[in-house]
Amino acid sequence: MERIVTGERAGWEEIARKMGFTFHHLDGQRYWDERAYYRFSLDEVEERIEAPSAELHQMCLALVDEVVGSDTLMQRLAIPAEMRDVVAASWRAGAPTLYGRFDFAYGGHGPAKLLEYNADTPTSIYETALFQWQWLEDRLADGTLPDGADQYNRLHDALVARFGALFTRASTLHFASVADHVEDRQTVRYLEDAARQAGLDPAFVAIDRIGVDGDGQFVDDDNVLIAALFKLYPWEDMLREPYAAQLPQTKTLFLEPAWKAILSNKGMLPLLWDRHRDHPNLLPAAFADDADGVAAIGARFVRKPLFSREGWDIELHDGAGEDRGPEGGYGEEGHIVQALSPLPVFDGQHAVVGSWIVGDEAVAMSIREDDGPITRDLARFVPHAIV
Repeated sequence: MERIVTGERAGWEEIARKMGFTFHHLDGQRYWDERAYYRFSLDEVEERIEAPSAELHQMCLALVDEVVGSDTLMQRLAIPAEMRDVVAASWRAGAPTLYGRFDFAYGGHGPAKLLEYNADTPTSIYETALFQWQWLEDRLADGTLPDGADQYNRLHDALVARFGALFTRASTLHFASVADHVEDRQTVRYLEDAARQAGLDPAFVAIDRIGVDGDGQFVDDDNVLIAALFKLYPWEDMLREPYAAQLPQTKTLFLEPAWKAILSNKGMLPLLWDRHRDHPNLLPAAFADDADGVAAIGARFVRKPLFSREGWDIELHDGAGEDRGPEGGYGEEGHIVQALSPLPVFDGQHAVVGSWIVGDEAVAMSIREDDGPITRDLARFVPHAIV
């Protein structure tokens, strides 16, 4: 793994405009950054990223199977008591998953270390699947990359195939997000297009416009029954909303399914560690109220709320000082402590590797980098190539 500094493509912003990549800058700051790329070898990707991702995903599924049978573990993960049957029923019914993303600390040496599993509402999917692939094709064409260079990235084709496997052609699949959040709405638009390519009929409904009909079933703002719904809205919030009372009787198929509430929870990290101690891709972790477990981790650790995203409310302690992520109001439900595996630093940038799962397959990689050791919401997306 190397960070290679290079010039930008001429007119890349116009390419982005034509491709609908409207959030390449956010709040006036660069989000997409092609002034450099990360170079990997094929063996490195296959052995250090792809294979461990597939193994970790299977370990996660085994964990879900255990947790849904234990009220004690459900409570440990702060899943509301009245919603535990909803989570368990979705697993036992075989409710399918579309996708997820592991985040790894990996810098080219040693095994990749799992930081968390974005198993429910992972974003950066459009820029991974399409825009960094366009970058690769353009860089091959202009000679910046040598002939034969490739990318670990079959995310788009995998998503189209997965939609096609889950639904019959011409069936309606609703998509929902917060309508006025630019990145979320564009992410959902991309997924709508992938579903359309699979022969489905996508329909968008703003998350706050979903209603309930007289039979207690979810409907869109035209009062059309929602048979299946992809929602870019996290289960930890959904399970606590007033309309959660309708979940036990709804016939709606959700993507992601309710059982993903177990894996999108940072509490899955100490549970995985307890069951697979010394696994090369796991870091020691403990619930914050487990004094012995925390003491065993030592002075270099990261404290994370069970529910948080984009670095919010994270504390990083390296034994000499600490860094804190932005305050987001997370932590009421509890925290975990995880051994510190510092992100690798290339040219002053802290890089985190995202490894994408579609269905049960590891299919793609993305990289984001931040000026600091905690990856925040405006961390920049940087493309990669296999050379």
